[in-house]
Amino acid sequence: MLMPKRVKRRRVHRGKMAGQATRGNKVSYGEFGLMAMEPAWITSNQIEAARIAMTRSIKRGGKVWIKIFPHKPVTKKPAETRMGAGKGSPEFWVAVVKPGRIMFEIAGVSEEKAREAMRLAMHKLPIKCKFVTRQEQEAKGGEADES
Repeated sequence: MLMPKRVKRRRVHRGKMAGQATRGNKVSYGEFGLMAMEPAWITSNQIEAARIAMTRSIKRGGKVWIKIFPHKPVTKKPAETRMGAGKGSPEFWVAVVKPGRIMFEIAGVSEEKAREAMRLAMHKLPIKCKFVTRQEQEAKGGEADES
């Protein structure tokens, strides 16, 4: 499971998930990517489950990049505890994902295999996702520059 080696503060505020992703919103390493369409917290278990589904699907061919990392700790108080007495201890770690963020990338396989691997990964994630290619993103970016 993914989690930071060291952190400055173990308990953080929940924060906001408003707006579009401004960073990590392009396919940069591979040829195909999986883009988030909704804002969400993706847990380290969900990231790992999606990674395993993708790597098993492509069977030793190609390469997979994970472009999100769970930096945020989520705390919970024990069951049947009275109110007060401070904030709970960290239970799991999440990655904050905004719409437009590329979460996973694949290279070295055909588009059909990549599409199937990403479809299996989508079922492991709690949000709507979209399969994107580097070519369609570059074409879309080129049109925006010309106008």
